[in-house]
Amino acid sequence: MTPEKKVKNAIAKILKEHDCYYCYPSTHGYGSSGIPDILVCYRGVFLGIEAKADARKNKPTALQMRNLTQIANAGGVAMVVDKHTINDVSVVLAAIDNDKDAASIMLRLGINNDFYRDIYPA
Repeated sequence: MTPEKKVKNAIAKILKEHDCYYCYPSTHGYGSSGIPDILVCYRGVFLGIEAKADARKNKPTALQMRNLTQIANAGGVAMVVDKHTINDVSVVLAAIDNDKDAASIMLRLGINNDFYRDIYPA
């Protein structure tokens, strides 16, 4: 199993524990490139999660970041999750239980690494 697959499995476990709807979109040449690895709906909030084994070494592509930014601009939650930040998924889902505004969730939780500065400007 690849390191990225391990991250995806850990994310899926968290999503199952919270009874989220989620799927892994596959384009197979027919869809759009850069779609996040995991699309989620939780309590009416849309999340796009881009999984990386280690986002410090393997950053999201410009196209992936564009899609994450579009999700954020549309009112969803856009996340880049790797082996160091898997717990952020649980934190965000818990925050959604209390506050459904995506930008305030990310900013209030202090989830503001290099990727999120571009997606959720302060």
